[in-house]
Amino acid sequence: MARQEELTDEQWAIIAPIIPGLPRREDGRGGPWKDSREVLNGILWILSSGARWEDLPERFPPHQTCHRRFQQWVREGVLRSVPEALAEDLRERGELDLSECFIDGMFVVAKKGARSGKDQAGQRYEAYGGGPTALVFLSPFTGTSASPHEVSLVKDTLFESFVDEFPDRLIGDKAYDSDPLDEELAKAGIEMIAPPLGCAV
Repeated sequence: MARQEELTDEQWAIIAPIIPGLPRREDGRGGPWKDSREVLNGILWILSSGARWEDLPERFPPHQTCHRRFQQWVREGVLRSVPEALAEDLRERGELDLSECFIDGMFVVAKKGARSGKDQAGQRYEAYGGGPTALVFLSPFTGTSASPHEVSLVKDTLFESFVDEFPDRLIGDKAYDSDPLDEELAKAGIEMIAPPLGCAV
């Protein structure tokens, strides 16, 4: 049985066609390429735990391998396609529930600055190696400097989503208590739910 942070056989069957094939070592040097499923499981462990790459448990491939493959798959748009494929599978099975979705931000330290660009499909990506503090939104996520307030990034986050539909209700903490935001989201048919700024919660 797969661990909670690892892909099930059913999930891998959906994702496997998206993952690029492993190149052959024509010079015969070095060991064989690490299995893509094992590498992706290692990446998922890092993303779900928030740990450093160096802390990746030994049951996964070496952290250097997982980190290199992570960077490659971000550049190529592979990691963008993975949640899209899983969301489409949920939609086809009638299990995609967008009645309520959650939004939040987190601060991370970027030591070498942020890089942005477009993948092969033309989708924008943000890659952080460090530098100024960055604000990242999750599921989907966007990245930017720490300067903008979280409220100002809600619209961009929604449009970066890996599903086409907007949620009926969007739930956030008191940082999202904003009348202008409520009005803007209401135009798109979205109800913003957030405790008042003065609330102790």
